[in-house]
Amino acid sequence: MSAIRYVSTRGSAERASFRDVVLSGTAPDGGLWMPADIPRLPKARIADLAELPYPDLAALILSAFVGDAIPDERLFEICQEAYAGFDDPEVAPLVPLAGRHWLLELFHGPTLAFKDFALQVVGRIMAELIDAEEGGQPLVLVGATSGDTGSAAIAAIADRANIGLVMLHPEGRVSEVQRRQMTTVDAPNIVNLAVKGSFDDCQRIVKQLFASGVGDLRLGAVNSINWLRIAGQVPYYFAAAAKLNAVDRPLAFAVPTGNFGNAFAGHVARAMGLPVERLIVASNANAILPRTIATGLYERGEALATSAPAMDIQVASNFERLLFDADPAATPGQMELLSQEGRFHLTAPQRRVLDAMFAGASAHEGAIADAMRWARDRAGQVIDPHTAAGLHAALASDLPHDVPIVTLATAHPAKFPDAVAEALGERPAAPERLRAIFGREERYATVEADPKAVASHLEDIARTLA
Repeated sequence: MSAIRYVSTRGSAERASFRDVVLSGTAPDGGLWMPADIPRLPKARIADLAELPYPDLAALILSAFVGDAIPDERLFEICQEAYAGFDDPEVAPLVPLAGRHWLLELFHGPTLAFKDFALQVVGRIMAELIDAEEGGQPLVLVGATSGDTGSAAIAAIADRANIGLVMLHPEGRVSEVQRRQMTTVDAPNIVNLAVKGSFDDCQRIVKQLFASGVGDLRLGAVNSINWLRIAGQVPYYFAAAAKLNAVDRPLAFAVPTGNFGNAFAGHVARAMGLPVERLIVASNANAILPRTIATGLYERGEALATSAPAMDIQVASNFERLLFDADPAATPGQMELLSQEGRFHLTAPQRRVLDAMFAGASAHEGAIADAMRWARDRAGQVIDPHTAAGLHAALASDLPHDVPIVTLATAHPAKFPDAVAEALGERPAAPERLRAIFGREERYATVEADPKAVASHLEDIARTLA
């Protein structure tokens, strides 16, 4: 296996190795790392994936991005360890709804959300790479969460040697369950911060910290700005296709997304050879991505608080990767316009990619509740509000009726009991692991939306790792 090289979406950083990409945040020029070439799998190899259990399938897909940085045998072991704690033997079970509609359950991991798929791998690979260094400097991770990334990252990083994590969440803008999943973890290498602002404020602070640095700290990322977060989400697209025997016929995915990472992972799966007819990008009332797909204008607005808080976002970081993939020369200037003016227009090549591969749909609160009721009444399934936004988009699709549509179920409904109760008239049953967090002490600090306030906590946690 050869070394895989990575390039920055801003175009002026030197190529980097897999190790450097995983153990860093943004590229030195402020861009996001991408493989220089997305590998394409032969159709016969894709068909063979149908015979594999999920951990083996994931290891095969990930090996295309890891290259020789980790031996294949060890990568298979890492994936076995990562998914051993999932509470369904299929890891990502595919459930029929009605007609051509299916539900891919991505909430059987430790924190009951799809972020576990990538972060359980990310935490182990980071530890593997650091342990292989002689006298390596501890890694201080900083991340922003709109709800699920935080708990999944904490579950993957807590109590690991030589790695610390400072996680930012927007004060009052995550569900109580999401907050408690983060703040009730008692680990010396974890710090939770409630930021007085929106998720976009949290994400902006993280990017500013990477741009400026914090003393001589070695900063790393757990958000989907880290390429391994994207790569770790690609395998379940292949797994769904294998279960539908659709590795050589078209299918579509309805993807609830805020930061565009989950949708971009589907784009990568398609680039690798999976016959994805359409990626339906689903949002709540914060409809920046569906608006962009429809109009060609990407324009930042004010993030609205909704019952699906993980999508309460107005700056979708991973959209930059799609822009770069479609038109590398234009992307740096567009990112500068976004920073200075809050808006930019797509180029003709970017429009062609979006028109060919993507559709967009947004769901207001009433539509989310309607989709939740449809899932219960038509299929006996209780779903969370994010999944409901995806299902709303799937049901509205104008694709031919013989194209199966898989809606990604991104979180367990018990993580959003109030929203479910309001729509369905009853609260979802909570697994024991969720019930237990209500008896534990919370640990977090509240800070202003200022990079300096966060930097001091990064320095504090670095001292505990020294």
